[in-house]
Amino acid sequence: MLWSGWGDPAKARELPEAVRTLLHDLLGVRAPAEPAATLSSVRLAPSRLPGSALDALGEITGPAHVGTGHEARVRHARGKSTPDLLRMRAGDGAHAPDAVVAPATHDEVAEVLRVCAEARIAVVPFGGGTSVVGALTPSGDGFTAVVALDLGRMDRLVAVDPESMIATFEPGVRAPEAERLLAGHGLTLGHFPQSFEYATLGGFAAARSSGQASAGYGRFDDMVAGLTLATPAGTLELGRAPKSAAGPDLRQLVLGSEGAFGVITSLRLRVRKAPAEKAYEGWRFASFAEGSAALRTLAQQGPLPTVLRLSDETETMIGLAKPDAIGGGDSGCLVIAGYEGTDVRARAEAAGEVLAGLGGVPLGPEPGRAWAHGRFSAPYLRDSLLAAGATVETLETAGFWANLPRLYDAVRLSLLGSLGSPLVMCHISHVYETGASLYFTVVTAQHGDPVEQWERAKEEVNAAIVEAGGTISHHHGVGRDHRDAYAREIGPLGVDILRAVKDRLDPAGIMNPGALIA
Repeated sequence: MLWSGWGDPAKARELPEAVRTLLHDLLGVRAPAEPAATLSSVRLAPSRLPGSALDALGEITGPAHVGTGHEARVRHARGKSTPDLLRMRAGDGAHAPDAVVAPATHDEVAEVLRVCAEARIAVVPFGGGTSVVGALTPSGDGFTAVVALDLGRMDRLVAVDPESMIATFEPGVRAPEAERLLAGHGLTLGHFPQSFEYATLGGFAAARSSGQASAGYGRFDDMVAGLTLATPAGTLELGRAPKSAAGPDLRQLVLGSEGAFGVITSLRLRVRKAPAEKAYEGWRFASFAEGSAALRTLAQQGPLPTVLRLSDETETMIGLAKPDAIGGGDSGCLVIAGYEGTDVRARAEAAGEVLAGLGGVPLGPEPGRAWAHGRFSAPYLRDSLLAAGATVETLETAGFWANLPRLYDAVRLSLLGSLGSPLVMCHISHVYETGASLYFTVVTAQHGDPVEQWERAKEEVNAAIVEAGGTISHHHGVGRDHRDAYAREIGPLGVDILRAVKDRLDPAGIMNPGALIA
């Protein structure tokens, strides 16, 4: 992956001239005054890892799997939020780990944690490096050093149980590889978030990921039947039946914990038969309110498509649902509906009757095909916008249907108030019987310090989300960017509960310090 941007550098593309003109005329975007840093020019402090710890870690994993070189540290310095990328483009490697350690087994992970706890070395689990909430930038204050625990060597499909429809994976398997391995058994996870190309299964679990086909396959936390967690205090083996009344489900403490309690070393995941057919189509509604009502009807009464999303008027006009053809949007609000399985035509016709009856206008398969073709392209578009001098970032929340209009307005007004005249786009990305998620994309011109500019806006919009009754994150996670707002969401007693769990599992506090809870 590109160290200062997203994905395969070969897929990077220039913005069309029409889009550059639009950015300049609408938002006042101008090219940055300074060129982006090169990898070799990124500023790093000397590694603080003591020689004794370097030797001890090398004995566990093999010396070749403990790296303190410049490139390894830069590539594990941060995630992929816009502030992360802006800092890397500026050559700021301040949060780079002192070393990168790559274990190959659960036992090696456990032993690394033991050594690091004894030496007071902070540990940041690292999967695909795709976090967009600051989950990979620990506070190293008070610690001897910081190591990134790269799980890329733990990349096996361990077992498939076709009778129970359970597959056991190691955490470092990337999503495309997981789908390739499962396809050999005629199976799929059905989990396709925008980070699909690079994110790992362990990362999906640690951040409570939700894929674009969640209406049909469920969220990733719905797929986790069991897991193994290595902690400084020992090993947790969780999940031995489809459902259980044996006390609180401790898996839920691990899912979404972002490495603050330990390292996920194994996942037992529910899988599905690979779909025989896939079909995607577009619909237009006159307004976001009318489209939302239609999605709510499908979510509550059915039939529910596998993929269901609704762009608001601004996102539809810009054409963001088709990142490969940005700028070619239309009026109204675009719905993308997708169907996967064996009864695709019948389901599409039944859902279409509901959509048409609620005011939807069918647009045929072309918008759906365009969305499916470009569904993983938006992060590449962000790189191009950053290079052009625009700040572009995403944020998301979720709420109950009755509260969704209030939440939508609160986020938009907060962003408009803090950034002046940004372009604010939104779509409903995931639906449930009781509510839905709102996924916002914000584009504005860079002024002064663009990191400070966005972080100030982010703090204000986080407060607006909590005040409006939404959750601070539907699928991006908490990390450090949402930590304070998350504390307000769960309250002081909730924070105390999580601290008690961390104190028990991680007495020395070495696991991803500063993530999730302060």
